[in-house]
Amino acid sequence: MDAAVLKNIISDGLLSFPVTDFDEKGNFDKESYKKRLEWLAPYGASALFAAGGTGEFFSLTADEYSEVIKTAVDTCRGTVPIIAGAGGPTRQAIAYAQEAERLGAHGILLMPHYLTEASQEGLIEHVKQVCDSVNFGVIFYNRSVSQLSPESLIKLVEMCPNLVGFKDGLGQIDTITQITHALGDRLAYIGGLPTAELFAAPYKALGVPVYSSAVFNFIPKTAIEFFNAVRSNDSATVDRLLSDFFLPYIKIRDRKAGYGVSIVKAGAKIVGHDAGPVRAPLSDLDAEEMKMLADLIAKLGPQ
Repeated sequence: MDAAVLKNIISDGLLSFPVTDFDEKGNFDKESYKKRLEWLAPYGASALFAAGGTGEFFSLTADEYSEVIKTAVDTCRGTVPIIAGAGGPTRQAIAYAQEAERLGAHGILLMPHYLTEASQEGLIEHVKQVCDSVNFGVIFYNRSVSQLSPESLIKLVEMCPNLVGFKDGLGQIDTITQITHALGDRLAYIGGLPTAELFAAPYKALGVPVYSSAVFNFIPKTAIEFFNAVRSNDSATVDRLLSDFFLPYIKIRDRKAGYGVSIVKAGAKIVGHDAGPVRAPLSDLDAEEMKMLADLIAKLGPQ
């Protein structure tokens, strides 16, 4: 897959991360995952990220990763592009990237390496090695210990023609402004803060018109409605959905660490598309929180 194709895919339209289905024992449930993708694909997301952060990439074994990506690519072929998550230590990230390319993904989202802080020189080398290991497009996820300065990103795009996207999970306005002004349309820019809808309008003003929606997993109709409202500057609809759903939603999400993933799986269960439990070290919502979320979703009407 040509890197320019990936850039075009992620430059317009809503993106999303499907959750990864596990059975009651916590094992990957291929058939349930396939049905999930078949349900979500027609709603109009421009691409889906398989084995992404919301898909619990960090908890998958190498064999499971291959099965998840293959299932996503095979299920969505001809309907919606699949971008694979990849990350961890450099050689592990390379192995995942090459496997995703072999399986037919359209590109990768390069997520943070594990735990250790790194110098800008080290991060540059890390990203360069991953980019050099594949022919398709790479999106860099600026988050956690993996934070590139504008100067480092400028160096990387000169060295790596297939680095075509920058996903921001930090929300530092000065950094985003420097990057978009320096690199213009050399990269596609994606908003990647948790519950990205809260930041969609201000990000758009900064030159980041696209974001990835986790709630697309359980309220796809509303997720698309909100995205279209932001894109068309329909502030009345944006304000209504923020007040009626997204602001109350994050109060539930913020009750415990790790609920950014758990609450999405809870939402999928509530709307009849159960993806099973999260894996440790994450924890599922309790009964009270499930009821709070169910009441909130019910106010939105049919999806």
